[in-house]
Order: sequence, then structure tokens, then C-alpha cells
Amino acid sequence: MDAVAALTRLGGIGSTADLLRLTTRKRLRRAVESRLVVRVSRGRYALPTADQARDVAVQVGGHLRLLSAAAHWGWETQWPARYPQVVAPARPAHPVDGELVCETLPRSDLDGWATSRLRTVLDCAAELPFGEALAVADSALRHGDLSHDNLMAALGSRTPPRVRRVLEHATHLAANPFESVLRAILVEAGIDVVPQWATTVGGVTYHPDLAEPFRALAIEANSWGFHAGKTEHDADCVRYNALVVAGWTVLRFTWEQVMFSPEVVVRTVRAAMALPVAA
Repeated sequence: MDAVAALTRLGGIGSTADLLRLTTRKRLRRAVESRLVVRVSRGRYALPTADQARDVAVQVGGHLRLLSAAAHWGWETQWPARYPQVVAPARPAHPVDGELVCETLPRSDLDGWATSRLRTVLDCAAELPFGEALAVADSALRHGDLSHDNLMAALGSRTPPRVRRVLEHATHLAANPFESVLRAILVEAGIDVVPQWATTVGGVTYHPDLAEPFRALAIEANSWGFHAGKTEHDADCVRYNALVVAGWTVLRFTWEQVMFSPEVVVRTVRAAMALPVAA
């Protein structure tokens, strides 16, 4: 897999170790040399979308918004922005190579070159599909840039239902956008699941990515991209076997199934929920 595809799968930003599970050091070096991938800090790489969007923002005297702002804050997303997403007080006379929204935002909603962290999450919740928005909110919490209390404080009587749903379901427990999108698919299908539910088997506590504990159903976001090392693979096998022996039904979904075939995910989970629960 080339380095750009690897970073896309990781949510647009990732460590050297994460990338080398998906691509080779040579491909990564070539991508950096050609500016298809940028090194944002020691041992951490990203797609150049945030830098490109900032150039557009400078041209129009605006700020990054939506996924461009999320990339600026270093948050992993389901997909990178296809075009720079920028907000500016007025439309310039020259054409803009990006998605420009004309709006004058209050100073409190801006932070440096981007919308503030909270405003970024709220805008994504209001404008993006549920899975994409939840991945952004989860990333913000996972990185410690916002707390759940911050999100709850933003709720009010006039908060649109779609925004409320994102904020109420957001959690720091999702390890990556892959898990966030899997959870979003099930939430939208009306299937209640708990992230990182703790269950103890033989004196060892395991945390399935998602669980329906009343039906002893564990749902795992499994991909060789996230579990490629021998240690991770061995741990996955131990956890899988322990849960099955303890009477759990364990479902494992690939990145491709979650991102491109959500109907397969829902159909499979519903079929598993229809199975009798072991005594």
C-alpha cells in the first residue's frame, strides 16, 4: 500500500510505527520527498490537506473549518477533506480553490488559523454525515483537546437533534475513526452498543471494541492495518478465544466492510443478536 493510502486509512495522520504496518519505509520516504505526505513532528506524519487549506485561508483572509480545521488540530477523521474548507467574512473577487463559506464568526469561535476546537466539532456535527462527525468528536476527546463536559455544556434547548446526537454519543474510548464509524453505523441502525465494555474471563479483564453485554455480543473493528504486529495479533487471538469460551459471540469486521458496506455490518449484527444467548 502506498503512503497516501496508508495515511487515509489511519484517518489522515499517524505515527511512523502505524504507517510502517501499512506501507514500507521507502514508500514513506518517497511520499515525503514529493510532498504527498508531510512530517508534522518527530515520528508523526499527515496528509498535506491542512497546509493546502491554510494557504487558501491566507488568500481570502479566512479560517479553516470542518475537516480542514480537524486536520489542523491533528485529529484523525474518517476521510480527509476533498478540498480546502474555509470560512471568510466576504467572498473575494478571484476564484477560490476550495469550499468557501461566507460568514463573520465571533472571535471566541476562532483560534489561530482555524475555527476553535469546540466550534469545529459543532460545525462537523451540524454539517457532516453522522459517522464522519462522530469520528471528529471522538478524536477531539481522545486527544484531550475537549472534554465530555465541554460538549455537554454546548448543548441547549435549541441544539439541532443531529448535533445533539453526535455530542451525546462522542467518547474518548474509540481508538481510531474505524471504531467510531463502526459504532455510528450501529447507532443509526438502532442497535445499542457500549464501547470498551469490561468483561472478566478467568481472572483477566478484556475490553471488546463494542459490546451488547445483555446478549454477550462482542463486536471488533479488526484490520491488519491496526493489528499487524505479532504481539497485537497474539493478543487479539487470546481475547477472541477467551470470549468465545466464556459464551460470547464475537463478530469481527474489516475496515473495508465498515467504510464501504455498512449494510453488511448491520445485517450481520442483527443476525447475531437473533441467536439464543448461552446459559
